[in-house]
Amino acid sequence: MTPHTLPLRILAVTGLALVLSGCYVQKNTAGDIPFDYRKRHPITLKEGEKTVQIFIGTNRGGLTEGQGADVLSFARLWKRESTGGIVIDVPAGTSNEVAANGALREIRSILAATGVPPHAVSIRPYQSEPDKLASIRLNFSKIVANAGPCGLWPGDVGPAADPSYQENRPYWNLGCASQRNLAAMVANPSDLVQPRGEDPISTQRRSVVLDKYRKGEATSTQFRNEDRGKLSDVGK
Repeated sequence: MTPHTLPLRILAVTGLALVLSGCYVQKNTAGDIPFDYRKRHPITLKEGEKTVQIFIGTNRGGLTEGQGADVLSFARLWKRESTGGIVIDVPAGTSNEVAANGALREIRSILAATGVPPHAVSIRPYQSEPDKLASIRLNFSKIVANAGPCGLWPGDVGPAADPSYQENRPYWNLGCASQRNLAAMVANPSDLVQPRGEDPISTQRRSVVLDKYRKGEATSTQFRNEDRGKLSDVGK
């Protein structure tokens, strides 16, 4: 090796080391996971679907008592939660097609009696598999809350060289089940975004309270002792 080639070799080795070091970039996963579980698993609102199935036998043309109650409950839910009209899927070309059309007339009468306008109901025939009992399906769109999916483990929760383990940061899946359960239990998904409107105050009760306050009287509600229940009265 001549004195002239040594500096060139050192320069080539140094350049190659710099190129290889640029190819390896350590991923900082610690900064990718928020501390707040509500940011890791936010509850989102989207449009879902409410469906009720009515099974009609071949030799039956009406609804049972339980099926009529299901249709009535469905209509009340539509008035309270729907974001669109009602779509009724009716089987066509099946063995119970005639019976299903007979039950459909009763379903529409229940919907109309509950206050569902006729123009909000649309009928959609569908084909069913021959070996299955085709049902009448009542559908409407509604706002639903959802979170997740849960059960994802993008990082190692055990001892590792990951900076998130050294910093004692929460693992990704922590809090997902709580958020998902809350989204499933909430009665009105809009309550997660904004409060409901307040009812007007009772002016009569307010006047009574203010009059008592001016007179120096107690403003709390007074109950008569004879109106209160007693433990000894239980079972009489």
